[in-house]
This record gives sequence, C-alpha cells and structure tokens, in this order.
Amino acid sequence: MRFPVYHILLIFILITGGLYGQELAILKYKGGGDWYSNPTALPNLIKFCNENIGTELDEKSEVVEVGDITIFQYPFLHMTGHGNVVFSQEEADNLRDYLLSGGFLHIDDNYGMKPYLQKELTKVFPNKELEELGADHPIFSEAYKFPEGLPKIHEHDGERPQALGIFNENRLVLLFTFESDLGDGWEDPAVHNDPPEVREKALKMGANIIAYAFKN
Repeated sequence: MRFPVYHILLIFILITGGLYGQELAILKYKGGGDWYSNPTALPNLIKFCNENIGTELDEKSEVVEVGDITIFQYPFLHMTGHGNVVFSQEEADNLRDYLLSGGFLHIDDNYGMKPYLQKELTKVFPNKELEELGADHPIFSEAYKFPEGLPKIHEHDGERPQALGIFNENRLVLLFTFESDLGDGWEDPAVHNDPPEVREKALKMGANIIAYAFKN
C-alpha cells in the first residue's frame, strides 16, 4: 500500500520526534467563529509542560488552516472558539487524512461551539460519533490524576464537564472538551482572574492531554 507523501512525513515526525522539539499549532477555520480566542492559552500550556513533565516543545505555536497540507507538519492541533464552524468537504477530507495518519486534534469549547462543531464533524467522520470518555480513561491519569474525569474550570450554565472523543481502531484521534473551558484556565492570570489552584488544575489537565496524544 502506497502512502501519500504527507502521510509519510507525519509518521516520520511522530516516530522520531516524540515529545521533543515539536511544534503545536492552532487550527484556523471558517464560518465566523473566533478561532483566535484565548491567545495566551497554548503558549502558557507549552511552557507549563516543558517545565513540569519533561517535554521540549517549541514555545511558539503556529496557525494552520484546516484545508492546508501544512497541518501534517504538526502532530498536535488545538482548536477553540465560541461560535460558528464551517468545514468545506475538501477541508474535512484533509482533516480526516491527518487524524487517520497519526495526528491528534484537541477541541476546547470556549462556550457555544458545540452545535456547530457536531454538524461539521459529520463531514470529517460520517460514520463516527463523539463518545464520552469515562473517568477511568488513561488521559485522566497520564501525568496528573483526575479521578473524577475532566475538571470544571469556568461555569456557564450549570452543565457538567464532558470529555468527548472520536476513536479510530481504538486510538483516540480527536478530543472535544465541553463545559470545562480549559483554555480560559491556561490564559494569563490577569485575563480571567482565576485563582492559582484553578489555573493549575487546567494546566495539569492540558499537560495530560499533550502527554497522552504524543504517546498514543
């Protein structure tokens, strides 16, 4: 079986890079949603991981578009926002190829994103649905222990936090964190005035996600 060049590139990055010297990227999408929200979140998470769990991630995160072949250069993509999300079929196909080739996408709902996202994910995986991860899933104990599962960082409308995933051949390829707002907890302290213990909880869960994604 012959793999496209970009599949081989991503496989090589994952095998040779591991947790070291890699770049993470923010996923830019169309539809009017604020993909650019929480600008200090990912840099702060990267710094936390490098200082606390032994990673050597590039502290500069890039921005890549869903339909661009450059997404295959990044083993980990982060996506967030509050509003509308639109994928063309070509973009959805590109994202599916990326995920099935070994890439990982973390989507953090910054509140209000879920109904739009679910519709677009059916273009990416027509025959798969988001499944809730139980508190016993390894992602909740990778580097730090979260015995009750996904932590609640910011309150919006009283719903419980949920970690929802899409799997391919038993590998978690996409994680959607809902009603948690991890990214707000990753941001600079002055942005949301979160107490240190709340920010620490958010950063530790983020470190678990990164560690799990690179090891699986």
